[in-house]
Amino acid sequence: MRKIVAASLLLLNASAFAFAQAQTAPFDMSGERPPGASVTPRLTSPTPPATPAAPVPPAVVAQPQPAAPAPQPAATANTAVPRPGDVRRYVVPFSQLGLGGEYDRRSWSVYLTPEQAAAKASFTFAYQNAIVVAPEASALTVYLNNRPIGQQRVGSPDGPSAVTFEVPPSLLQPGANLVTFEADQRHRTDCSIQSTYELWSNIDPAGTFLSFTGRDVAQLSSADAIRAIGVDGAGKTEFDIVVPALEQPGTTKPLLRLAQGLSVLSSMPNQIFAFSTASLPAGGPGKLSVLVGTAAELRPIFPGLPPGAESAALAAFVTDPRSGLPVLLISGPSWQAVSSAIDTIVSPTDRSSDIRRDVLTTERWSAPNAPLVFSGTNIALSQLGVKTTEFSGRRLRTSFNVAVPADFYANAYGEAKVLLDAAYTDNVMPGSHIDIYVNDNIASTVPITTTSGGILRHLPIRVTMRHFKPGLNSVAIEAILMTKDDAVCAPGSTAGATPRFALFDTSELQIPDFARVGQRPNLAAMAGTAYPYGRATEPTPLFIDRIDADTLSAAATLLGQMAITAGHPIAVETVASPNTIGDRDAIFIGSISQMPATALSQTNIATASQASWHPVADTQAGVVDTGTAFEEWNSKVSGGVLRNRITAFREWVSRNFDISRSSLQFIPGAEQIFTPANADTLLIAQGSSPAGAGAWTVVAAPSAKDLREGLEVLTTQLNWPQISGHITTYSSKTGKIETVPVTRFDFVPSTPWSISNYRLIAANWLSTNILSYASLLVVFVLLIGVTTSSMLRRLGRSK
Repeated sequence: MRKIVAASLLLLNASAFAFAQAQTAPFDMSGERPPGASVTPRLTSPTPPATPAAPVPPAVVAQPQPAAPAPQPAATANTAVPRPGDVRRYVVPFSQLGLGGEYDRRSWSVYLTPEQAAAKASFTFAYQNAIVVAPEASALTVYLNNRPIGQQRVGSPDGPSAVTFEVPPSLLQPGANLVTFEADQRHRTDCSIQSTYELWSNIDPAGTFLSFTGRDVAQLSSADAIRAIGVDGAGKTEFDIVVPALEQPGTTKPLLRLAQGLSVLSSMPNQIFAFSTASLPAGGPGKLSVLVGTAAELRPIFPGLPPGAESAALAAFVTDPRSGLPVLLISGPSWQAVSSAIDTIVSPTDRSSDIRRDVLTTERWSAPNAPLVFSGTNIALSQLGVKTTEFSGRRLRTSFNVAVPADFYANAYGEAKVLLDAAYTDNVMPGSHIDIYVNDNIASTVPITTTSGGILRHLPIRVTMRHFKPGLNSVAIEAILMTKDDAVCAPGSTAGATPRFALFDTSELQIPDFARVGQRPNLAAMAGTAYPYGRATEPTPLFIDRIDADTLSAAATLLGQMAITAGHPIAVETVASPNTIGDRDAIFIGSISQMPATALSQTNIATASQASWHPVADTQAGVVDTGTAFEEWNSKVSGGVLRNRITAFREWVSRNFDISRSSLQFIPGAEQIFTPANADTLLIAQGSSPAGAGAWTVVAAPSAKDLREGLEVLTTQLNWPQISGHITTYSSKTGKIETVPVTRFDFVPSTPWSISNYRLIAANWLSTNILSYASLLVVFVLLIGVTTSSMLRRLGRSK
C-alpha cells in the first residue's frame, strides 16, 4: 500500500513539474528540440485572432529588420502606453493616408532637431486593411532615409493594429529625414483587374509617430525648432500667436510678415494661424506658441520675461513655467524693436523676385521636391522619385510630381511625351495597356498587342497638356496587365510570385517648349505659385475690413499658404480704402458686408450680396434645395426630356471632340455677375483693377468666423489645388468646392518679346477659339487667291 501511495505522489509531482514547464514556454509545433536545447519563447507565424477595434492601437515592439525583412505577424489593437520620458513626433502630414491597389508607395520628409536625431528612437505605425487582402502575400514596408527598418504582414481587417520598429542607431540625421511607406498587396480570391481596386490599407495618423528617449529631445533652441514643429495626430500644424496689442495700428504688417516667415520655415501642408490677446493656449504636438509684444505688454502675461527684452530686440525660445513647454518669445522695448526681432527670424526666407526657382517645395508631404519646368526639357523618372519596379500583379500604378510656372499657356495644343523604358513577359496578353494620367485625368493610353513579350526602350507616349495647370502637377503611369492564368484564376494563383512587368527608372518625361504669358484673372495661378503677388517688386496693398482675432487669423492663414507656393514671404502694406491702391495688384479680405463696392464690381460679384448673403442655419425651416427643385421642375416643364437629350449630346461632343459652346464663339463673352448662394460660406474671386493694369483678389465670407473657418479648410493640402477659374466658393454645410470658369481674360506679358513665344501663344488661342481659327483660315485662303489672281493678270500673256 505504501508503494502505491509513493508512486501516486511521484506521478503528481511529475505532472505539476510538467505543467509548470508548460507555463514557461508558449505552445509550439515546430518539432522536437535537440537534447540540451534551451526553452526560449519565440514569435509564431500564424495570424492572431481578430480583436475588437479600440480608439488608440498598441505598440508591439519588433527588432530592426535586415535589407530583406521577413513579414511580422499583425499586432493586436489596444492602447499604446508611452514610456516615461519619451517624446512623440507624429509624422503623417495628412488627415488620412491610404495605400491602395496592388502596389503603392508614399514618401515625405520629417525635420528633426540635432537632439532628436541623436536620441534613441523607435517608429510606430497603426493600420487597418481591407478584408479581401491576402495576408500571406501582402506586406507593408517602412523605410527611413531609404533604408528598410521593418516589414509588417498585412493582417488587420477587423480593427486597427500597431507595430513598432526600433530605429537603428545613427540612421536619423539632423534636418530632413525621408519617411516611406510601401504597400505590396494581393487579393484573397479574385484575379480580375477590377478586384485590385478593392485592396487598401489605411495608415492612422494618430497612431503613427517617432518616439525619442532622452532629456533634451523636447528642447527647442534655434530656428531648426520652427522647421521641426511637425504635425499633430490629425496632420495639422498650428501656430498660436498671442499679441496683447493686436488691434493697435502698426502691428498688422509685422505680424503678417511673421506668420509668412513661420509658414515658409516649417513648409508644412496643413497650417493654420490663431491670434489672441489673452493667455497662452494649451500646447501639444504640432503646435507652437508665440508671444509677440513689447516688454511692458508681455510682462502681465509672461512674468518670467528675460531682462534683455526691456533694452533690445529679443527673439528666443523660453520655457513656460506653467506647462513646461517651449514658447517662441519676440519682444523689445518698442514695436520698432519687435519688428527688428521679427526680421531676424524671417529674413533667411526672403528671396528676390528676380531669382528664379528650380523647384517647388513639396517634400514635407510629397518627396522629392517637384522640379519647376520653364521650357523644353527631359527629366529622368529617377530624379522624380520613381524606382525601378518588378511587378507580378495585375495593375501597377506609380506617380510623380512636376511643376510649371504661373504663365503656362499651352493647355489647348501642347503635347508632352513619356519616353518609357519597360519590359513585359510573354504571359501578358493583348488587351493589356499602359495609361498616363495627369492630375487624375486620363491623358494617353498605349495598348499592348504582342504575345511574345517585349522590351520597350524609350517608347514615346504622347501626353496631352490640357490637364496641366500652373504650379504642381501629378503624373501617374498605370499598367493594366492581363494573362491567361488570371482568366482561369485557379486556387492559390491570386498571389503571383514571378514578375510579369518591369518599369525602369531610366524612363524620361519630355516637356516641349510652351507658350508663356500671364492671364488675368487666373485663380489657379494664384493657388499654384501665388501669381501675381509672388512676383511683386513692391509691397502688395492689403485691405482688411477690421483688425480682430478672426480676421487676422484668416489673413495669416491665407498669406502663409501663398508664401509657401511663392517660396518666400510676400511683402504687404495695409490700406484703408481702395482709392489709395490705384492699378496695383491688391488683396481684399474680410466680411462681405464691409467689402468695398469697387472691389466687388471689379471681380463681378453682385453688390446686393452684401445684404443678401447669409448662411443657412441648421434649424431654419422651409429651405428648398436648389438642385433638387431644379430637377423636379425640369421634369415638369414640357420639353424637359428633349433638353436632357440635347444636354447629353453636348456633353458627349465636349468629351470626345473637346468642342464646347465657348469654343464656338468668335470672341470670348463677357463675365456674368455672380451672386453667392446662401449655402456658401466662403468666396474667392479675382478680377482686374479699374484701369486693367493689376489683379484684384477678393476673399470674403458672411462673417469673420466663417472667413476664418473657411480658409482653414480651403488652405489644406487636399483642397488648395482645387482653387481655379474666376471664382471659387466653399460651403461648410456640404463640404463642396465649386468654381466658375474664366470666360474672358487679359494677357499679361511675362517674358521678353520673341517671335517663337508669340507663335505659341497664337497657336493656343486659336486652338481654343475654333470659329476664329476657321474664319482666319478662310480669310487667308481668299487673300492668297486674290493675290495669285492679280499676279497672274500682270505677269501672264494677254490675248
